[in-house]
Amino acid sequence: MTDLEQNQKDDLPQLHLDSQLCFPLYAAARKVVNHYTPYLKPLGITYTQYIVLLVLWESGSATVGDLCRRLYLDNGTVTPLLKKMEECGYISRNRSRQDERVVAITVTPQGWELRQRVKDIPFQMGGCIPLAHEEAYQLFQLLHKLIQSME
Repeated sequence: MTDLEQNQKDDLPQLHLDSQLCFPLYAAARKVVNHYTPYLKPLGITYTQYIVLLVLWESGSATVGDLCRRLYLDNGTVTPLLKKMEECGYISRNRSRQDERVVAITVTPQGWELRQRVKDIPFQMGGCIPLAHEEAYQLFQLLHKLIQSME
């Protein structure tokens, strides 16, 4: 490494990867999501489909806009996902009679059946997170605080 390269490397430490809060958040999220794969893949669903279903199982139904807001996803991500889920028989999509721009999503009987098949995944995933219960809860609270403060 030349002296110039060394000086440039050290003159802006704020540009070092290890100085970025965003990177450990990103890397940790990827690692956690990847741990879901062995549980979800045999069921034929992705992590993103799983979290869509979590929202729908809580509420019974939601609009596309509701899902986008709740999951912090854009319409371009959610729409093809919902189309695939409808093809698999887990949800149905219906346009509102009052406003055709609004699409309501409801869980089908097959989607409710899937709920029983995934019910143990949260407990199984808990064993994949190498944090004490108190640490995991503190991280959970801090992440939610971060998300809310950035809205």
